[in-house]
Amino acid sequence: MMNMNEKSKSLEARFDPPSFGLVYKILGKQKIVNKLPGKFKIYQKCSDPELAPAFPYRQVQLKQEVDPRQSFDILPELGRGTFGTVFLCRDKASGLELAAKIVPCKKKKERTDALREIDIMSCLHHPRLIQLYDAFDYENKVYVILELVQGGELFERVIDDDFVLTEKACAVFMKQICEGMEYIHSRSIIHLDMKPENILCLTKTGNRIKIIDFGFARRYDKNKKLQVMFGTPEFTAPEVLNYDEIYFYTDMWSLGVICYVLRSFHQTGHSHFKIAVDSLSGLSPFVGGNDLATMNNVNSGKFSFKYSSFEAVSEDAKDFVRKLLVRDGTQRLTARQALQHKWLAETTTAQSTTELSITKTKLKRYVIKKRWTKAVNTIIALRRMGARIDFDLV
Repeated sequence: MMNMNEKSKSLEARFDPPSFGLVYKILGKQKIVNKLPGKFKIYQKCSDPELAPAFPYRQVQLKQEVDPRQSFDILPELGRGTFGTVFLCRDKASGLELAAKIVPCKKKKERTDALREIDIMSCLHHPRLIQLYDAFDYENKVYVILELVQGGELFERVIDDDFVLTEKACAVFMKQICEGMEYIHSRSIIHLDMKPENILCLTKTGNRIKIIDFGFARRYDKNKKLQVMFGTPEFTAPEVLNYDEIYFYTDMWSLGVICYVLRSFHQTGHSHFKIAVDSLSGLSPFVGGNDLATMNNVNSGKFSFKYSSFEAVSEDAKDFVRKLLVRDGTQRLTARQALQHKWLAETTTAQSTTELSITKTKLKRYVIKKRWTKAVNTIIALRRMGARIDFDLV
């Protein structure tokens, strides 16, 4: 019998691209609020054992006009996103609990996008990536059955009072992210939406992560010039903003921003703690007062380590970020090179085990800011749809 690594090496990639994602960020949010009983401390260990997958890797074929309820019990709703509604579900045959994302497809493009993401997920089999279990196209809806991840978003987990945030812990997380990215790129796929919300913890007590959301992913074809104009400005590479050709190095810029945010704090010279949706934004190297300002900052490519939060950060860690946040994409570290960098090497002694309390405080502010933004955007969308909102009840 082949082991997991042999299986993944034997798989062939197919053509793919965009559409779903928020499934697991929604699930993560749903689960993160359920605290474990009692008071406990979580200590990070590089040797945390690999957890067995919830199910063997599957070669998923879309089932046309087959009712998914024949095979799955659709259980209570877990959350709603831009592209669909997520439900807890259970495989009737095995009893395995999963997540079912149901996407209404009233327009041809909606269905095309949904099927493209299913296609791309069906060829990605790696322990650092969310796994596809089954897929159905039934009665103008696409049903995507996915692995259930219950550990919550990485940043939500890190800011928990019971989590000890150290540089060592940051390196453990970044190494796994780079492992997942190396595999994605080896399949000639570019993720194109790497950001903290798209990194989940597998469990509430371990340190294993999963990369999610392949809604913007694209297959790289060396014979075609690939250009896109989408993404999250704060984490988007300069070549995307300038509508230049993109490549695997486009994802590596985003990883550099994530690493900077995870370990540090960038204090701007502006009115930083305004009570507003754009307040508390001091953690990102490029974030501005609005999207346009953020994009201008990204295009400049200028960032700094000259802040108090970096005093406890090793030079190896700073060098790692510098080699990712390079404006010329061809000069950035590849995922494989990132894994070979001294800071991520298992033999390194440069990773401090001192708790980064200042960084953790700023991360909390960063996460709160993100929650505010999502809440306000939801209210704006509802009001545009004609919904009446009684703020006295909020």
